[in-house]
Parts: sequence; structure tokens; C-alpha cells
Amino acid sequence: MNPRVVYAPLLAAAAVVGIVQSFLRAPAPWVMLWAFLLLPLLALVARWSPARSGTVAGTLGLAAVALWPVPLVWGKGSWLEACGAAAFWAVPALGALLAGGHLRRQASRLRQAVRDGRRDQQLELARDLHDFVAHDVSAIVVQAQAARFVADSDPEQAIRALERIEAAGLGALAAMDRTVHALRDTAGGQAPSLPGTSELPGLVERFEGGVLDVDPASVRELSREADTTAYRVAVEALTNVRRHAPGASVVRVAVRRAGAGIELSVANSAAPRGARGLLARRLRSGTGLAGLRGRVEAAGGTLRAGASADGGWLVSAVFPAAAPQQG
Repeated sequence: MNPRVVYAPLLAAAAVVGIVQSFLRAPAPWVMLWAFLLLPLLALVARWSPARSGTVAGTLGLAAVALWPVPLVWGKGSWLEACGAAAFWAVPALGALLAGGHLRRQASRLRQAVRDGRRDQQLELARDLHDFVAHDVSAIVVQAQAARFVADSDPEQAIRALERIEAAGLGALAAMDRTVHALRDTAGGQAPSLPGTSELPGLVERFEGGVLDVDPASVRELSREADTTAYRVAVEALTNVRRHAPGASVVRVAVRRAGAGIELSVANSAAPRGARGLLARRLRSGTGLAGLRGRVEAAGGTLRAGASADGGWLVSAVFPAAAPQQG
């Protein structure tokens, strides 16, 4: 049995004994010592006991400590002196209750902070899983549609589409596996590892028509948070291109210096008629990029998206340059 369960019954019993001793005129030194022994019990009850039993026991304990001198003073003085004596001895009893209550409140706040932190981590990992898997699943859908249309007329193209479907499926499995590992690492107190710009070559290679232009010196000046956020921006932008501008012939992903900052940009060429309007409406709705805007701003950067001069679409995230990473 948990020893904390007995704090309230023990205090209640001790308080009743103390009150009886006081009014039976037990020796004053003994009753006063008994009252002092009740003070740590009051603090323990306020800290650990359930609210209902703790309230009853705390009330009895407070009464026992405050009332023990009343019978002694009542026979020799006035009721005002008796009230003063009770008020004087109520102060340490209230102090013990407040000390235990303060520790209880701090522990409650700590538990709530831990719960909030875990919930935030779970939501973050859920968003990561959605963003990364959605990118690969959209690739699977697009390539499956392409394979279906060319299966009869060009079997070789259909085979290549199936190969890309296989690669996208493996990518989705890798994203889910990475999320599971992140959950395990978080449970073990380790910081989960997130993909960064070092994975851009593989990401762009799996994207048909993708072109990558990366300045290594600029990448080294991205902070760890900016590096992972830049990769998230690239994933979301490429996913939107695949969903809403599948006819874009060229999609260029670039990381380069832009003034005093480092810019990651994703620009696609003009989409066929009909697809471009859908892309613009999708980005204005802010379903994906609005969430990324908060991430980019949290990393100290800015995000913008809009039509480019050639009729395509441009997504640009600019991050402040940090000290070059060692190694």
C-alpha cells in the first residue's frame, strides 16, 4: 500500500487525540509537543492526500494546533485572550498547509507541462509524417495515372512509371520508419533526427523534371532549425506542384545566398491550361504553406509564394545566415 494514503487518516486521528487531550487538561508541555508534531503531518497531507480526505484531515489538524492553548487561557483570562492564543497558534498550522499546498501546485504544473510537451511532440511528429508521406503518396498517384494511360501505347514508359512508383513507396516507408524511430528516441529522452537539405538531391531526383542547384557554402551557413525547415518547404512546394501542376516541364530547387540571408526556392514552369489556376487557388488557400510560414518565421526567416514572370509559380523561403557549421 502506498504510505501516502495513510497521511490523511493519521493526521485526523492525531488531531482528535490532541483536541481531547487539550480539553481534558493534559499536561501543557505534552499537548504543546503533540501540536508541534502535527505540523509536518499537515504539510504532508496538503502535499499528497486526495482533496476530500485531505480537506477533512487538514481542518481537524488546524483546529487541534490552534485550540490546544484555549482551555489553559480560558480559565485564567478573557475570551479575547483565548481567541488571540488560538490565532497565534493557527499561524504555524496555516504555514504548514500553505507549504504543502505550494509543493502540490508546483508538481501539478510540472505534470501539466510534461503532458503539454508530449502532446506538442506528438502533433509535430504527426505533421511530419503527413507532410513527408503525402509527398510520396502523391507521386505514387501521379505515376500510377501516367502508367495507366501509356500502358498500351508505350509499355516501356509504363515500366519506368512503375519503377518510380516503387521508389516513391520506399520513400513513404522510410518516412514512416523515421517517424517511428523519432517516437522511440523521444521516449528515450533523445532528440529526434529530422531530414535536412542534405537529402534534397534524393528528393529532387525522384521528382520528374526536377533540377537542383545548391551552393554548398550557403548550406553550411544554415542553422540546424533553418536546415530542416528548408527541407520541409521544399517537400511541401514539390507536393503542391505534383498535385496541382503536373504538366510543369521544369521544377527548379535552389539553395543560394540572397543578400544577407540564405534562400531556398522552388520554381516551376508554366503549367498547362487549367492546372495553373488550380495551383494558384490551392496556394492562396494556405492549407500547406500557411503552416510552413509559421515554421519559417520561428526559424527567423520569411516565406513568400506567388506567380513568377514566366507564368509559373515560385515559393521562396529566406533564412538568416548563421555561423558556418563545423565538419
